[in-house]
Amino acid sequence: MRPTSDSRFVAWFRSVAPYIHAHQGKTFVIGCAGEVLAGGGFVGLTHDLALLNSLGIRVVVVHGARPQIDAQLAARGSPARYSGGLRITDETALECVKQAVGILRVEIEAQLSVGLPNSLAQIRIAGGSFITAMPLGVLRGVDFQYTGKVRKVDVVGIQRVLDQGAIVLLSPLGYSPTGEVFNLAMEDVATSVAISLNAAKLIFLSEEKGILDEEGALLRALTAKEAERVAKNPRSMSDETLRYIECSVRACRQGVARVHLVSRKSDGAALLELFTREGVGSMVTAESLEILRTAQIEDVGGLLALIEPLEEEGVLVKRGREMLEMEVDRFVVIEHDRMITGCAALYPFPDGRSAELACLAVHPDYRNRGGGDRLLGEIENRARAQKIKRLFVLTTQTAHWFLERGFSRSTIEALPRQKRSLYNYQRHSQVFVKKL
Repeated sequence: MRPTSDSRFVAWFRSVAPYIHAHQGKTFVIGCAGEVLAGGGFVGLTHDLALLNSLGIRVVVVHGARPQIDAQLAARGSPARYSGGLRITDETALECVKQAVGILRVEIEAQLSVGLPNSLAQIRIAGGSFITAMPLGVLRGVDFQYTGKVRKVDVVGIQRVLDQGAIVLLSPLGYSPTGEVFNLAMEDVATSVAISLNAAKLIFLSEEKGILDEEGALLRALTAKEAERVAKNPRSMSDETLRYIECSVRACRQGVARVHLVSRKSDGAALLELFTREGVGSMVTAESLEILRTAQIEDVGGLLALIEPLEEEGVLVKRGREMLEMEVDRFVVIEHDRMITGCAALYPFPDGRSAELACLAVHPDYRNRGGGDRLLGEIENRARAQKIKRLFVLTTQTAHWFLERGFSRSTIEALPRQKRSLYNYQRHSQVFVKKL
């Protein structure tokens, strides 16, 4: 490898290391519709599932079988009947469900048993009667017969299998206490299992690349409330995506930390979603991933990683770790998905009427998203709470940004005496002031 390739590999490996650490020991439930298995892309997916398992992630896979069941019905000359997106399962359809699911399970287990290519890692697959079901009954005048819904999940049984390092494979079938078999929706099984296991992530492999807005642009991160609002305008969405949004909202509101929608058509989409900062699909969370808060001592490493590149460029004054540790309570930070993406500090002067806004910085990947304005607004609010009347800032490269936000050009002489005595004439920083 050339040095440039070496450095890229090292940079890549370092970038994914935090995600490997964060995901280890967590439970992920992955729902894949029957189209995923029929489309020929399942071989690549099995490699990805095996990789997740080898990284210490507890994996539960829930598969669907809709196209395979439809094919079985067609072979018998029996039409597939649906109402409201759900199959009406009569006795003939139930026999086709059992046959299609049985064949699929064998194929999936065979693929997963291969393990990781070019390695000695062996992946164990386990299933069982972990889902207790009940009949869906009659809805809007339609008798769904042997179509059911999840009544209970055998959490202890699934956890026992996961504790042994195996991948749990669940089919869209459920069993009643009286021995009846019910056809279930994959989405219902995956969502119910994720909620019952208190999973860290529920991942749906979708026909679309995620949740799209009216212009077809990918919505990368939404709260459950935002996803619900988007779904009220369904014209730009498929029925499948609408079902996934409904399940996402339900899961988030019942304890699942995050739900992801990624394209089944893109090789490695699940890995890119899970191990890169931006991801490639849509993520739904109960609350916003972005938090504005007071910095803590544990944030010093993240602060240094954020401001050191700007210090080297001369944009910010150099601050060592020791200084940051001593002054960390003066800082406000924006935390996005456990990463410090922005910061600013407030330094009141002894006169009690003036303060300096210092070290305002936003990570390059998160600029132009309003983070700087949020930080400035929070600093101004905290300054007003301390009865401060004037806010000073010294800058070498962002003069226009502050001018656009109500600051006025000033002079060194306008600075409080203590600050004037510390002014660095070599940096030749421009002085701006804003009356609060």
